[in-house]
Amino acid sequence: MEALQRLYPIGIQTFSEIREKNYLYIDKTEYVYRMTHFAKYVFLSRPRRFGKSLLTSTLHSYFSGRKDLFQGLAMERLEKEWIEYPVLHFDMSMAKHVDKERLERLLDFMLSDYERTFDLDTTVGDANLRLTRLIKCAYEKTGKKVVVLIDEYDAPLLDVVHEKENLGILRNIMRNFYSPLKACDPYLKYVFLTGITKFSQLSIFSELNNIKNISMDEPYAAICGITEDEMLTQMKEDMERLAAKLNIPSEEVLLKLKENYDGYHFTYPSPDIYNPFSLLNAFADGKFGSYWFGSGTPTYLIKMLEKFGVEPSEVGGKTAAVEDFDAPTETMSSITPLLYQSGYITIKGYDSELGLYTLDIPNKEVRVGLMRSLLPYYVSTPTEKTNTMVAYLSRDIRNDDMDSALRRLQTFLSTIPYCDNTRYEGHYQQMFYIIFSLLGSFVDVEVRTPRGRVDVVLRTKTTLYVMELKLDRTAVEAMEQINLKNYPERFALCGLPVVKVAINFDSERCTIGDWIIEK
Repeated sequence: MEALQRLYPIGIQTFSEIREKNYLYIDKTEYVYRMTHFAKYVFLSRPRRFGKSLLTSTLHSYFSGRKDLFQGLAMERLEKEWIEYPVLHFDMSMAKHVDKERLERLLDFMLSDYERTFDLDTTVGDANLRLTRLIKCAYEKTGKKVVVLIDEYDAPLLDVVHEKENLGILRNIMRNFYSPLKACDPYLKYVFLTGITKFSQLSIFSELNNIKNISMDEPYAAICGITEDEMLTQMKEDMERLAAKLNIPSEEVLLKLKENYDGYHFTYPSPDIYNPFSLLNAFADGKFGSYWFGSGTPTYLIKMLEKFGVEPSEVGGKTAAVEDFDAPTETMSSITPLLYQSGYITIKGYDSELGLYTLDIPNKEVRVGLMRSLLPYYVSTPTEKTNTMVAYLSRDIRNDDMDSALRRLQTFLSTIPYCDNTRYEGHYQQMFYIIFSLLGSFVDVEVRTPRGRVDVVLRTKTTLYVMELKLDRTAVEAMEQINLKNYPERFALCGLPVVKVAINFDSERCTIGDWIIEK
């Protein structure tokens, strides 16, 4: 008889529920023990859907003395005392897209809930005074110091990061609310905050200067997310089940999971980390879907790309010093901190001599998802039509029929209405870049773009295509450029036959003019 179907905790972020109902749980309790015994105030930043809320909930159960929930986990052998502390747990993710009144109402709702728990009369007053009173009262009533957990502390501010006035108003409310965390130090046992962004100490934690940011500390590299090791040991059966369902060898399952969901590093060196949300969904659905993006593309990201004038092809492939990407979001002078902290780019290497990190898009799921959400800004056409075109285009390229692919693209582009921002030539090159990126299932896209020129390098299983794009010139000139730059030689080591593709874009007709393909 087949083993009972494994239960995956999709969308369940409560540790007690996962343990009581026997859902799959990747044991992170050793990190929890370590993290609660080396500092009193701790901050962790990770992208959305990376398990921050589950980690916060695990701390909640731990400090509530719920020994029963930790049976068989690392914590069971580490913790000997199991003391129950009063825990104040605030989940700020409820405060997305709010204005001043709604934010104040939400804080009032959260505080009055706890005031009832500790038999305090619910008063209308400043949130910080109420929180101070609450902490002191919990301490006096239980005789134990208080644990404060704040999940997604920056949620109310994320959506207004690009709105100067609103950001200031909401930031003051939040700063006011968090201020007792310093003043109540004698009554506090432990304070833990999670978030996506690092808002500067100055703005939100002006008083809280003793907070330990473990986001890039090597011992905590794998505190959120699933490492390859954890997957190969704790999810071995899941991989075998997926291989059986898709009728492919286990090794291929690993390669596909890696290509789609792996590639995150939050420090260097760091183990390979998979996006837990996508991984669990892939196992639950028995297919390699696009999950992280499916759960919402933040509009603020699109707005910020626009604000900083960042082209789609410029999202990855960056080199930066740590203070340039692990930087406060509201003082940022480039989009890099936002891209890094939101998980669109991640650490891919480190040069210790120069102190510079290499940052790039983590994996195929993120690349394809990001390009898909950017495409409407370059091509105004129903998504369905575009997806169909991309699917046929991939088949042409998989069959090594570049001529058909370009003919298909030519027809497609000549039938669609254009967006308003086609007044500069880079527009067409970026559109090409996006469309070729969407072929993610079959090709790698490498692009070197000193602005205003794109070489698209497509690698299929059998061929390497080196492409040059010109605007209102001729395909002959584009081919001369390929030969002049000696591109094929640059890629000779990849071991695949190189095919040169020269394309001229006709801005008047808004589509491909002519092209030359040379083997």
